[in-house]
Formats: sequence, structure tokens, C-alpha cells
Amino acid sequence: MEILGIDVGGSGIKGAPVNVTTGALTSERFRLKTPKGAEPDAVAGVILEIVKHFNWTGPVGIGFPAPIKHGTVKLAANISPAWVGINADDFLTKATGCDVTVGNDADVAGLAEMAFGAGVGQMDTVIMVTLGTGIGSAIFIGGKLLPNTEFGHLEINGEDAEARASDAARQREELSWKKYAHRLNRYLLQMEKLFWPDLFIIGGGISKLSENYIPLLTVEARVIPANLLNEAGIVGAALAARQNS
Repeated sequence: MEILGIDVGGSGIKGAPVNVTTGALTSERFRLKTPKGAEPDAVAGVILEIVKHFNWTGPVGIGFPAPIKHGTVKLAANISPAWVGINADDFLTKATGCDVTVGNDADVAGLAEMAFGAGVGQMDTVIMVTLGTGIGSAIFIGGKLLPNTEFGHLEINGEDAEARASDAARQREELSWKKYAHRLNRYLLQMEKLFWPDLFIIGGGISKLSENYIPLLTVEARVIPANLLNEAGIVGAALAARQNS
């Protein structure tokens, strides 16, 4: 079975059809820039372009940078506040003409890694951390997801963690890998004190550069890059849509 997976990020929106049995993309992914301000109508327009690019008429799964409860956006940190209160499932189903399921972006990336990637067979406590424009978190206990955690907003030095330890913060402040690793390590240590995970999985675009910072971390739990790298959001969005069908 194939489902179109779409990952809405702070800088880009990308998608591809996914074989939800194997986790493989069945076409080359297609990426467009996220509209400035990420207003609802503008984002819906980009998603529709991706749907049309693949001539898609079937189910669509979308990973979205916000907590999603029963399809409704509950918080806006890296998107327009106009999204709050919108039922994204219904809104994007109407915009695309397809049956759309929307889930939190870190949650769906975690679903992909647990099904096909670094989390396969891990039944202890696993925390997926996605590092990009912000910080996303997904917590799995016994293979089960605790949905809509927002630990990118954990306070460190009086600021949201994502203001200091996201990949966007690293690039914005032109941090060396050593300095960035120090900030990321402090964030992971805070998470470790709260949850004592057995494994951290690092996702997002920065996961493919993991050799620059993971060896510098000192947390007790194992820390490994996502196997699916930056495709986890696409694959996981498709899996979330399958679960909802």
C-alpha cells in the first residue's frame, strides 16, 4: 500500500509516496519552500502543489510542527498563530481533495524510526529528538508513543531549549561543533533527568552530520542518528495516515 507522506518544516515542505509496508519512498521526494509566515492558506497551497506533482488522489499523511489533538492544532511556535484552533485534518482534506491525516512532526518521525529505523526492537524508553528550525520530541515507552510532547520548549537559561540548541540556533549564531555539542548536551541532560531514557535518536537534517557532535556528548543514554535521516518525517506521516485509515 502506498500513501503520500508530507513533512511540513520551518524552511521547506517536502513529500513523496511511501510504501507503508517497507518504509521505502517509491518516488524521488519533491520539496518546495515553506511560505513566509506559514499562514494556513499559503501552506495549504504548497501542499496542494505537492499533491498535484504526484497526481495523487489517495490518502495523505502530513507531519506538522505543532501539537495536534483530534486533528486540531493546539499551539503555534514556528508557524502562524492563525493555525491555532483549526482542524488541520478537515482544512487540508478540503484544500487537497484527498483524505488527509495530520500529526505532530516529531511524533511521526519517531513512528518511522521505531518501525523501520534506529528504534526497531527497542522496547525500553526511547526519545526521538528532531533538530531543525526548532526542537521536536517524541517519547516511546514499550514501543508506545506518548503523543504531543513539546520538550523543545523546556526552559534552559531562561529561554526555550530550541532557541539555544536547535540547528537553526547553531547556524544563526555560527557555533562551532564543540560549542553546539555543549548546548545540545545540556538539553539532553535535562531530558535524561526527567525520563532516564535508554536511547536518544537524533533526527532532522542535522542527523546526517552526527559525527561532528554526537561523540562530544556525555549523557548516560546511548545517542544515535536517525537511520532514515531527513526522510523520517515523510515516512512517518504516511504511517500515521495508515493508522488512521
